[in-house]
Amino acid sequence: MVERPLVVGLTGSIGMGKTATAAMFAEFGIPVYDSDAAVHSLYGPCGEAVQPIEQAFPGTTRDGAVDRVALMAALAKDPDGFPRLEAIVHPLVTRKQREFIAAHPYAELIVLDIPLLFETGGDSRVDVVVVVSAPAEIQRQRALARPGMTEEKLAQILARQMPDLEKCTLADFVVDTSEGFDHARAQVRKIVDELKWRRLQEQTHA
Repeated sequence: MVERPLVVGLTGSIGMGKTATAAMFAEFGIPVYDSDAAVHSLYGPCGEAVQPIEQAFPGTTRDGAVDRVALMAALAKDPDGFPRLEAIVHPLVTRKQREFIAAHPYAELIVLDIPLLFETGGDSRVDVVVVVSAPAEIQRQRALARPGMTEEKLAQILARQMPDLEKCTLADFVVDTSEGFDHARAQVRKIVDELKWRRLQEQTHA
């Protein structure tokens, strides 16, 4: 019997295809925790982050939820506010990650989809790191195709993220999404098979 799941940290910069890759892990029956969805919940009506964010950034909430436009405007005027925001949100997200793991005690593998895995020190809380990557030009094209994205916004986002090359260097596995989803899915299948085999070996020799 598996004593605890093998925890996989899935990360990747904007436009790399991380969300699609997370869905591929789910297709193979792996429980996937979505950090972005957790943040949306924390920011939503009666979310745990709403009151602390209003206290730190007055005027950035409305009708019991965080007004993301107002919050981004406040952060644009005060770039030093990002650490204050992270100090509010990241502990709450980390707690939800632990709750998700505890809710799947008999899973072989669990994937934590964490956009800022390395930037927040989350890599220290997982067993394996998978980085989703693609060439810079493909990344740029994908990112700029998003509604409301501009060159300026993209530059601001990338400035807060660890460079892709550095992430890939630190990763245990890299999924290259530049050749389409079928190619990426085959890579995910290989990673899942290898990690399940590794887990079996650990249990056999325990």
